[in-house]
Amino acid sequence: MRTFGLYGRTEDTLWTLIAAPTIWGFHFLISYFYAAYRCAPNADTFKPIDDVRIVVGVVTVVALVLIGLTFRRAWREWRRKGAGVRHDRDTEEDREHFLEFSTLLLAALSFVAVAFEAMPVLLITDCR
Repeated sequence: MRTFGLYGRTEDTLWTLIAAPTIWGFHFLISYFYAAYRCAPNADTFKPIDDVRIVVGVVTVVALVLIGLTFRRAWREWRRKGAGVRHDRDTEEDREHFLEFSTLLLAALSFVAVAFEAMPVLLITDCR
């Protein structure tokens, strides 16, 4: 049975599994490429990066919200079905449980990674 909706049961696929790491990857690319672009001329190594800090801050908040939504969706569905960590039977239901639990773990890892990725912007104030 396949139903879709904001609060209804949704079918997990590999797309839902890779959603959070993909957001993490885009966050990394946008943050570091924009910082490199703004600091590229290297004529003035002490040029402040206030605009970079704002852009990276906004991108970080957006990424964390999207990853949080992915985590919440996986958490709700995983908990609704018993929240077990052992999915070793060859059934559709166990495959679904496995994908939900894997999505949950990848979303948690991606959330932490995005937070750590944004830390240099908080600590570095110029293009050194």
